[in-house]
Amino acid sequence: MTFNDLKLSPAILKALDKENYTSPTPIQEQAIPVVLTGKDLFGCAQTGTGKTAAFSLPIVQLLSEQQGKPQGVRRTRSLILTPTRELALQILENIQAYSQFTDLRSVAIVGGVSQKAQERSLERGADVIIATPGRLIDLINQKFVNLQHVQILVLDEADRMLDMGFIHDVKRIITKMPSKKQTLFFSATMPPEISKLVKALLVNPVKVEITPASSTVDRIAQSVYHVEKSDKQGLLNHLLEDPSIVSALVFTRTKHGADRVVRGLNKVNITAQAIHGNKSQNSRQNALSSFKSGATRVLVATDIAARGIDVDELSHVINFNLPNIPETYVHRIGRTGRAGLSGIAISFCESEELPYLKDIQKMIKKTIPVVTDQSDPMLIS
Repeated sequence: MTFNDLKLSPAILKALDKENYTSPTPIQEQAIPVVLTGKDLFGCAQTGTGKTAAFSLPIVQLLSEQQGKPQGVRRTRSLILTPTRELALQILENIQAYSQFTDLRSVAIVGGVSQKAQERSLERGADVIIATPGRLIDLINQKFVNLQHVQILVLDEADRMLDMGFIHDVKRIITKMPSKKQTLFFSATMPPEISKLVKALLVNPVKVEITPASSTVDRIAQSVYHVEKSDKQGLLNHLLEDPSIVSALVFTRTKHGADRVVRGLNKVNITAQAIHGNKSQNSRQNALSSFKSGATRVLVATDIAARGIDVDELSHVINFNLPNIPETYVHRIGRTGRAGLSGIAISFCESEELPYLKDIQKMIKKTIPVVTDQSDPMLIS
C-alpha cells in the first residue's frame, strides 16, 4: 500500500514525498481512512508505530479542505494534548512538515519556556494547537486561548498523562470545547481509568490496535547483567568502551540518578548528557539535538522525559535501573529496533530488582538471556 491509496490530498502527498515517506505503517493504513470519515478513534499503540502521522495527516487534510482563507483571526479548529514538552515539539515539527504546502498554521504551547512567544503566536491565530495540559490551562485562564471552535481533539499517550497526574487538567480542558467534535484517543496501555475515559469521551469509536507488546521486542537482542548496585556505573563505563555502541539511550529511575550517571561517564571521557524534568526546556532540547547529531554519544533519561524522544537508528538502549512496570520496559527498548531495524537492549539487574525482571519476562513471554562473562557484553549464557 502507498500513501496514494489512502486518498490523501496532492498537497500532503507532495509534502510526504519531500520528507521521503514511502509507505504507510500499519497504524497509518488503518487509522487514516477512519479519521478522514469523521469517526472517533481509539488507537492502542505505543511510541514508534507511526501514530503521529496517523492522526496528523488526516487532521491536516480535513482542516485544509474547509473552504476559504480565514477572515480575521484564525480560530483554533484542532487541539492535540500530549504529556511532555518534547513530544509536543516533535508533533509540531511533523505537522509543519505535513502541512508545508497548505495554508494551515500550528503552534506548540508548552511549559518550561517563556510564555511571551507563545502569546504572540496565539495572537496571530493558529488552526492547530499542540499543548501540554498545564501551560494550556494557564493560557485559557488568561484568555489567550479559545477552544470553542475545536472540531478535532487528540489525546496522545493518555496513559502517560494519567501517570503524570494530568487527567484532572485534561478533563477541565475538555469542558472548554464543544460537546460535538471528533475525538482521537491514543494509549499504549489500558488501565481501568483509561477505559473509563474512553467510554466517557468517545462516541462509537473505531478501535485500532497495533503491535501487542510482545512482538515489538522480538526484533531486539536483549540481555541482562546481574550486578550489584555499586558496580553498575563501572559496568556501564566498561560496556561503553566498545566502539560498536555508536549511540546509547540509558534509562535511570530518578532525575538525580540520571545526573550521577552522566558525571560517572564524563569522568572517563564519554560524552553524555541528561534529560529530565528538572532541566530547562532549552537544555533538554540542546541535549536531544546533540544526541541526534551524534555530538553526544549517550543520552541519560528518566521515563517521563524520554517519552516523545524519537531518534532514528538508535543502536542501544541500556536499562541502568529496571522499571517496576513491565510495559515501561517494552516502551524503553522499543526505541531501538525502530521501523523494522534490529536493535540491542541491555539491562542491569540488582538483587532488589529481581521481582521486576520476573514481571517483565512474564509479560514478554520470554526469558532474557543472562550475560555471564562481564568482559564480553554480547557473550550470553
